[in-house]
Amino acid sequence: MITFPGLVPGLRGERRVVVTEAMTTAHAGGQPILTAPSMIMEMELTAQQVSQPFLPDDHTTVGYEICIRHRRPTRVGEWFTVAAELLEVDGTKLLFRVQAANARELIGEGTLRRTIVRLGGIS
Repeated sequence: MITFPGLVPGLRGERRVVVTEAMTTAHAGGQPILTAPSMIMEMELTAQQVSQPFLPDDHTTVGYEICIRHRRPTRVGEWFTVAAELLEVDGTKLLFRVQAANARELIGEGTLRRTIVRLGGIS
């Protein structure tokens, strides 16, 4: 089994993001709000940021399973913080707990599964 020293449960990371127009929708009327796909993308990037320092230069991670609840709106210009914690490592398979919160409340939470791949090895 392939191992990656230092890539162990308990690793954590955070990102702070400001909501831009491109990250929103107004399809339900009212002010534009952060879309679930935009929030999930930030969760994916945060999880990747947690694991990348422990991988060889020619490896990265890609997501393959997402289970997320988008709980509350966040408007353009507001910031939110995304946190990712590595819960499990099974060879090249990684499980993360992720959360996003704006200044007022939790806006999203769930789990992400990512797998370690060699760059250029995706077809």
